[in-house]
Amino acid sequence: MTSTTFRIGGDLGIRRLGFGAMRLPTEPGPAREASLALARRAVELGVTLIDTAHMYGWGANEELLAEALHPYADGLLITTKVGIARSASAGEWSHDGRPDSLRDQVENALRRLRVERIELLQLHRIDPQVPLADQLGALRELQVQGKVGRIGLSEVTVTELGRAREFIDVASVQNRYSLLDREHEPVLAACEAAGIAFLPWRPVAGAASGAAAEVAAVAAELGATPAQVSLAWLLDRSPVILPIPGTARIAHLEENLAAAHLRLTPDHRDRLDRLAEQA
Repeated sequence: MTSTTFRIGGDLGIRRLGFGAMRLPTEPGPAREASLALARRAVELGVTLIDTAHMYGWGANEELLAEALHPYADGLLITTKVGIARSASAGEWSHDGRPDSLRDQVENALRRLRVERIELLQLHRIDPQVPLADQLGALRELQVQGKVGRIGLSEVTVTELGRAREFIDVASVQNRYSLLDREHEPVLAACEAAGIAFLPWRPVAGAASGAAAEVAAVAAELGATPAQVSLAWLLDRSPVILPIPGTARIAHLEENLAAAHLRLTPDHRDRLDRLAEQA
């Protein structure tokens, strides 16, 4: 039977099906109020893993989650990401893995989230212009200081993951991955072998649009939606996968979370597994 929980870093227990907060509107007004209500509803429904980042609204997403959920329920993990900066002149984003910048972003995240320690901090992107040892060394120093609990990575290759593990204990990897997009299958395999949490972003890409007839057929047989089938497949695919589907609608949130109770038969799994070759 598919496990519904996972221990990140071997000790931080969470429910595997989480929530990605990137899509939540943060501007003042009715849209923000709806975002606050949705974040609270996610926790009411049992979500214990919420993903955000400095890049999502340049801190506004972190502030929104704190307004909605602080003081945080016991066992609730809000993971954030650093390492992306915005140009003051053009407003465009770029990598920024300079140690001083990483430390500054972490301090700001602690303030915005209203916490003294970020239990899981992920490097949003490896900065190709900064030595990896310097980037990870800065995060490791923050970990030693007690400001960071566990360190993860995002959008890395197997080689980059291996190099990073020479400097830190990698607790998680957040790469693009879904039923119809398995480019990072080797990274998933490496994470599974090492017991590293794998957080796929865009976890229902393609299937949710109805583009895959086979996914739609399986969904019809199960009385589910293509998105639910895609999430159920991910949960079944590997015990280290922690999907973080995002939405700005409560009905869609409830639909996504119901996927945790969807059971695929061996025939369904075989048919869905073969879609990677067709895609």
